[in-house]
Amino acid sequence: MKKTSALISAFLVIALCAPASAATLSGKKVMFIDSYHQGYAWSDGITDGIQKVLADTGAELKIFRMDTKRNGSDDFKKAAAEKAKAEIESFKPDVVIAADDNASKFLVAPFYKDAALPFVFCGVNWDATVYGFPCKNVTGMVEVTPIPQLIDQLKPYAKGTKIGFLAPDLLTAKKEAANYKTVFGLEVTAYYAKDFEDWKKGFTELQSKVDMLIIDSDGGLYADKAQEMVSFVEASTKIPTGAAYDFMASYALITYGKVASEQGAWAADAAVKILGGTSPASIEIAQNQMGQLIVNTRIAQALGVELPFELLSAAEKVIE
Repeated sequence: MKKTSALISAFLVIALCAPASAATLSGKKVMFIDSYHQGYAWSDGITDGIQKVLADTGAELKIFRMDTKRNGSDDFKKAAAEKAKAEIESFKPDVVIAADDNASKFLVAPFYKDAALPFVFCGVNWDATVYGFPCKNVTGMVEVTPIPQLIDQLKPYAKGTKIGFLAPDLLTAKKEAANYKTVFGLEVTAYYAKDFEDWKKGFTELQSKVDMLIIDSDGGLYADKAQEMVSFVEASTKIPTGAAYDFMASYALITYGKVASEQGAWAADAAVKILGGTSPASIEIAQNQMGQLIVNTRIAQALGVELPFELLSAAEKVIE
């Protein structure tokens, strides 16, 4: 299973990178608007996917980061969108890639929907129609969490079926929980943490209320607390926990993770096609397909759970 996944991933990377040669897009400009910040693993993964696809095309890439994960107020987001707009007008790109919801909500939809400048979004959670996409100049890849697959992996170790959801108090996290119900019919008991200490409080409280716990992205907000988080969850985990981001695997029993670079690579490939003359309107909205299974034997040991050989051998990564 692991080898098959690796071969498929390799094939997709080759396919995505194939359309352009070094001379093809010389003189063309691509701008990448990141909703978040450098150093946040999700943003870094998207950036890596974009850079790898564009590396040998000859196109010039400029990156602007809105930093709206660490600065969550609507006033900040609107100001960041205005700065991004000014950067676009100054750089004059031929196509813009916009990652994650805040770029779409505060920049693309209000200022550029149905404009002449083509946009490719990625990392928009679950549904892009809320921003009026697709439209004549906008296409992209929607980000959907493989939550049923993750829950199926957790069920054998759970005493019941109640699901908890722990996340920072952010728009993206609330949209995530809402779509678990809308798309999959899953009811979750959610706790939205204000800060790291509150996150630990939520982790403890939810375990007395639910049978399995989904740990959402920390948004990169607790990066300086990573080792403390590892020690805390290893000492405090009482029920099976799951994560859907590879960079959260140190804190969960089982991770079935979305692959950030898939979003970036798809968006960059679409940008290359647009630069080659393809209309954005003719590129269908896509949905992420890749998944990475990670198993944390340290958490398993803390829980007193013996993980089957089949699960361990299927995993892309085993944390020991």
